[in-house]
Amino acid sequence: MYKTINGIAEGQYSEKRSRFLSFAIPVLTVEEVKTYVKDYRKKFYDANHVCWAYVLGADRNTFRSSDDGEPSSTAGKPILGQINSYGLTNLLIIVVRYFGGIELGTSGLIVAYRAAAKSAIDAAEIEERTVNVEITVVFEYPYLNSIMRIVKDEQLEIVSSTCDTLCEMTLRIPKNRLEHLTNKLLTIKSAALKDRLLETSFIPLGI
Repeated sequence: MYKTINGIAEGQYSEKRSRFLSFAIPVLTVEEVKTYVKDYRKKFYDANHVCWAYVLGADRNTFRSSDDGEPSSTAGKPILGQINSYGLTNLLIIVVRYFGGIELGTSGLIVAYRAAAKSAIDAAEIEERTVNVEITVVFEYPYLNSIMRIVKDEQLEIVSSTCDTLCEMTLRIPKNRLEHLTNKLLTIKSAALKDRLLETSFIPLGI
């Protein structure tokens, strides 16, 4: 299981006439992150800074942040820290700053960017999702009904399927049920099924 947000959420924070507009955006890839950052820079072309941070993957081991010209570690890291404090992933937070003419200082910037990021997260709908895997099974046609019975009983998602003399079916199943469901499929007495159970590929829910 992992936590992310369902849809884009917005927040804001003001300090000494500086305005911080924040946006929490669900993302799945670095390419999506780059596109959003580019779009928001274009949208807020007159802003002084467009800072951001993201975390990707169910294991939360892909992350990056940017201060976009603010003093080092005063913007991107506080934003990233808020994502981590909520235990979220597959999330990009962008904070746009309009300078109000009064310097906030290092500590003031850290507080401001942290508060702006928190404001966007608090406005978002947080949800838990299951880490899914895809498993492909190859079996003889006479066993199709038996396979379909398992699919129906276990409420599995069929990603793709082809059937002729041999059938090939790709199923999407919860990672934490992989061993149980694989064993259940293997109880079907088919040499083709036993011998040709293919590798599993891990994918996050929603792809």
